[in-house]
Amino acid sequence: MLESSDVVVTTSHKPSPVQSKKARRLAHSLGFPYIPRRRLSDVSPKPRLIYVLEKDDRLVLITEAGRLFFHPSAAKIRYLNLKKGLEDHLIRALSPKGSERVLDLTFGLGSEAILMAHFLPRGEIVGLEASVHIYNVVRHGIERFLHLEVKPEDAWIKEALRRVTLINANFGEYLRKLEHEAFDVVYCDPMFERPKFESSSMNPLRPVAVYDTVNEKDIAEFLRVCRHKVIIKFRKEDSRFKDLHFHWVTGSKKSGVLYGVIE
Repeated sequence: MLESSDVVVTTSHKPSPVQSKKARRLAHSLGFPYIPRRRLSDVSPKPRLIYVLEKDDRLVLITEAGRLFFHPSAAKIRYLNLKKGLEDHLIRALSPKGSERVLDLTFGLGSEAILMAHFLPRGEIVGLEASVHIYNVVRHGIERFLHLEVKPEDAWIKEALRRVTLINANFGEYLRKLEHEAFDVVYCDPMFERPKFESSSMNPLRPVAVYDTVNEKDIAEFLRVCRHKVIIKFRKEDSRFKDLHFHWVTGSKKSGVLYGVIE
């Protein structure tokens, strides 16, 4: 039996020598042990998290809740809905002029950052992700996507991603280091109090997510750092934001997801 580690890096089954070399290099850069795939079953007890470098260079994190990997599919769906003339409530809340600098405090898989970046051809998105594991997977995924040959209808995603900078940081600590009015817009999408667990794309993320709460001091920092507006995403039944004095709110009655704007 091999000695276990809480987190390991491996490859998909029957890797090529190049794939194995890349996985070893990745393990070194991430600071986790590399285990050859053929030896993974010998590890006891089973690692809690397993990074898998697949044959197409996609990085997948295996958690107790499933497979976590970067994919822009949610952004694509919302983009296509906009092309059909449907309203997107985040973009309505953002009301982009095209050159804004936006601080996304809770990047996650990046679908909303990608969508916002599309509408900021002269702007920039700086995204913060507190979870080192989500950050590792998404950073690798973004770099990989930028080097892929994509279909013409997906070219907008590559263009948007070039305007996105991802940082592994807790938003509370990061905000305190920023100057007054460092960004035009501050966006925050904290984990919902009552998440809908049927959201299969989000479930693998939950075991490794950082569940930072948002308090009054945080809101004060949001307002200090932004030049124009703060946007907060929440559910209508979320008690944390009932006392916030939003200037206006937009959202879907069907889903109950709302975007509150403080200007």
